[in-house]
Amino acid sequence: MESQLGMIEQSFNLRYSGWVREALNELSDNFTITDPSISGHPIVFASNGFFKTVGYTEDEVIGRNGRMFQGPETDRRSVMKIREAIREERAIQISLLNYKKDGTPFWILFNMCPVFNKEDGRVIHFVGVQVPISRRPRRSGCTVVRDAVNSSENGALFCQGMFRCCRRELCSDTVMELGRASALNSVSIPDDEVEMNVPCEASELEKRKANVAVSNVLSVLTHYSELTGKLVCGKRSCLAGMGLLGSSLNIPLGSIKQSFVLSDPHLPDMPIVYASDSFVELTGYARHEALGRNCRFLSGKDTDPATQFQIKECIQTEQPCTVRILNYRKDKTPFWNLLHISPARNALGKVAYFVGVQIDSCKIQEEHRLRSQRRQLSVVGAIKVAVRSLSMGASTS
Repeated sequence: MESQLGMIEQSFNLRYSGWVREALNELSDNFTITDPSISGHPIVFASNGFFKTVGYTEDEVIGRNGRMFQGPETDRRSVMKIREAIREERAIQISLLNYKKDGTPFWILFNMCPVFNKEDGRVIHFVGVQVPISRRPRRSGCTVVRDAVNSSENGALFCQGMFRCCRRELCSDTVMELGRASALNSVSIPDDEVEMNVPCEASELEKRKANVAVSNVLSVLTHYSELTGKLVCGKRSCLAGMGLLGSSLNIPLGSIKQSFVLSDPHLPDMPIVYASDSFVELTGYARHEALGRNCRFLSGKDTDPATQFQIKECIQTEQPCTVRILNYRKDKTPFWNLLHISPARNALGKVAYFVGVQIDSCKIQEEHRLRSQRRQLSVVGAIKVAVRSLSMGASTS
């Protein structure tokens, strides 16, 4: 738990300058910012306006997934559309029924967009703006419009026509009599009696407000990333074909604590397209310094060429292998890497990636070596399941 809290802090602190939180809280909009690279895709920032709207405190929200605001009447199809947008790393604008801390349901226009690392095009955050939707009665169905009746005759005709499809109790003699007595102006369905599970449509003004709010948040994030030199942007600016993983794989892979990388054999020189947090910790290289490079960059002057050839051979034959190879950290200190390499196949049985799981063998005793190798195999198994599940979903969509 402590490590995840640290990752949540670093999600902002390592990319933006120190005043970014204050600048974001100066915005009057309701919004959250989430990090798909952290296990569970948690909220890493929420605006003051958002806390006031939902009634939760910062400690109750930060570190949790946005699903905490959903409830029994939240449309599952809308939720699936949001999840699909996350997997495809694209923006979405959709009406959604959420719930406050006290259980009160309320409709929002949810406008979500990805935030990209300008250097390599990876998605680092999602901005989710929530604009409350004014619950206006519709012009069809059983809606009672207060100003639709101006006279006794109009009241009777209105009851006979519009009330025909309504609940019988609303078409009772009492209501009819009220219409004849020119008292129908006082009859309307209270807001708290309107069925909350009936979708609310956002107005054009609310849609524009949501778009402006997203633009405002992106402007703040862009400005404060420029101050650190780690630029972000609202559109992917990297070259196509980089082999970057989408959030659909980033999210499950982010929950694996072992040091590992994924390499794409379909790209020139088989570059690394995913590096775990533990890999960054083990090697000292930042993630962006590893992505796009072949794993051999960890080798050095005393690395055994025969071991390198063994690795190359297992890749060419698409077979798993385990080797002990001398690698070097960023600070040039050597370490003996107990490396397990295995192909990860898609639903069609074709190799999609190669998984490389690393263990610093100097830190494990001989009697624990077998246990470590079993842990490597469990990591490979989890990655294979994620890759296969993703390809199965893509083939059926």
